[in-house]
Amino acid sequence: MPVGFGVERDAKPRRSLAGWSAKLIASRRFQKWAAGFWPTRKLVRREGEALFDLLSGFCQSQVLMALVQFDIPTLLLNKPMTVEQLAIRCSVPHERMIILMRAAQALTLVKRKRNGSFALTRRGAALVGVPGLAAMIKHHDILYRDLADPAAFFRGETKTELADFWPYVFGGDMESQVAATYSDLMAQSQELVVEDTLRSVDFKGIETLLDVGGGSGAFLSAVGRADPKLNMMLFDLPEVAPSARPRFESLGMAQRVQINCGSFKTDPVPKGADAISLVRVLYDHSDETVARLLAKCCDALPIGGRLIITEPMSGGATPERAGDVYFSLYTLAMQTGKARSIEEISTLCIAAGFEITKTPKSLRPFVTSCLEARRVKGNK
Repeated sequence: MPVGFGVERDAKPRRSLAGWSAKLIASRRFQKWAAGFWPTRKLVRREGEALFDLLSGFCQSQVLMALVQFDIPTLLLNKPMTVEQLAIRCSVPHERMIILMRAAQALTLVKRKRNGSFALTRRGAALVGVPGLAAMIKHHDILYRDLADPAAFFRGETKTELADFWPYVFGGDMESQVAATYSDLMAQSQELVVEDTLRSVDFKGIETLLDVGGGSGAFLSAVGRADPKLNMMLFDLPEVAPSARPRFESLGMAQRVQINCGSFKTDPVPKGADAISLVRVLYDHSDETVARLLAKCCDALPIGGRLIITEPMSGGATPERAGDVYFSLYTLAMQTGKARSIEEISTLCIAAGFEITKTPKSLRPFVTSCLEARRVKGNK
């Protein structure tokens, strides 16, 4: 505070209470005392367990990866199996399979029956039942390698593999096999996003919906099933968009869908729709790219046209684990995008010519959050 506002020149600043308490808790002497003092004993244990859980998190994720790589959840879904049976089936030494299954039991993914065999728990069964989960877990081997040296990663010194896995983000061409892998992974992992979006967003009143970055059509086909009268348009890269045609044909929707090929980075967004959806698109790209995309969307819509954004988001002023830990690091490894808060996305939308109309409470923030807006003015 400047001199002349009630503070003397030589006055010493008061010590921060938060800083004082942090130093106290960091003191080994205090920790030993608190661990033995019965009113604080449970607190010390709880905090210690939480820290150890963070410390052992990588080992837990690797146990999960091993279970999926060996396809153990699918094997146990059919019938309970013993360690001996799993060891033979997975070509794993018996003593090592014991360690893996005990770890899985500790993580409440499996349970041991009285006869010694293992069966899935409800949580373990979700590894089979949740669409795209197993595929995404296997895909994480790339992210694990990118994070092998966290200090170098956060300094920006790591040449990440994820940046090469998603070449479309940088506007590069994709080989047919890469495009197929991308489309398949996106389609599998999008089912939960579609479910939560349909629960949060009312699509009534829309005549034609354009899905920008629509991939192989997973989102549009789900919305189309929910509203049989809806006309649809899909816009994506030439290497990706045609893969949507077989999906729509198999569902009897081909006559309701117009497929457009192009890149929203270099091409205008197609006109003709009164609503545009951006499903897990913005967090793949920089603020500059997002601002240009939103401006193109605004230009493509009529006045009053709707914009629907659905993707995982940051917690903003109150960071949360899904958006501010997992998705923030994933997009950082992609070297171009970032997880944004509702407030950040709203600011970008307003600057592009939209008015925010709804920000429904997320059903599952680790799956997706939604924002709705409408065009209120033209672009400058």
